[in-house]
Amino acid sequence: MAGFRIRGDSPTELRAIPHPAVTVAVEFGDRPVDIHGATGRMRLKSLAAGLAFSAFQVRADGVECVQIRLSPLAAHPVLGLPLAELRGSVIALDDLWGRDTPRLRERLHHARTWPERFALINAEVSTRLRAGRPVDPEVAWAWRQIVAGHGRARVSDLAARTGWSRQRMWSRFGSQIGLTPKRAAMLVRFDHAIHRLVRGHTPARVAADGGYADQSHLHHDVRAFTGTTLTAAANEPWLAADDVAWPAHGGAA
Repeated sequence: MAGFRIRGDSPTELRAIPHPAVTVAVEFGDRPVDIHGATGRMRLKSLAAGLAFSAFQVRADGVECVQIRLSPLAAHPVLGLPLAELRGSVIALDDLWGRDTPRLRERLHHARTWPERFALINAEVSTRLRAGRPVDPEVAWAWRQIVAGHGRARVSDLAARTGWSRQRMWSRFGSQIGLTPKRAAMLVRFDHAIHRLVRGHTPARVAADGGYADQSHLHHDVRAFTGTTLTAAANEPWLAADDVAWPAHGGAA
């Protein structure tokens, strides 16, 4: 979770790149953001972006918001829908939480400090997490195996180790996580690779250690997920909340 304040002196533009989590952003300064992506243009005060959304441009002018990254295991019950319905898209949070969303924005607006705002978000998410329906234990286990292996887990082995058929695993995982196990592994592997690139590791070393066939395979994956080059993607400020990978940007409040 991170808080952001973008001053209104001039519009700020940045590119949102995929991340192995569902991204939720709640704007509370009554200044919506403009989003331009594969599905066209949208103007939103809050959003939820599913796993492996296509990279999109964000244009903000004087925005205050809280950004949350939810594991898909938590996002499924918190958002109240199978993540397959959110796959690869960005939608208004109002469409998921209804009138609770503007009420939350108002409470965030009147909160005086960032810790107060974080506590409000934490309470909202925790309540929904407890009330929502969890993912299947087999699906949760498979996701954790993919994450633990930085996307290098043999997805063909996941179903066998849960006792499910391959068809059942692909169907249930895809419905609840929003991606097939293979696509999920690609996304996790990409995310691990881009973090290493930002820390200064060479593309050749990242490709060799990350399970890529070669360096060109790494370049291909980066462009497929971000729509830009490896060098440009490694300098995107979208993940500024990550104080390990992007310490220089310091986007967290």
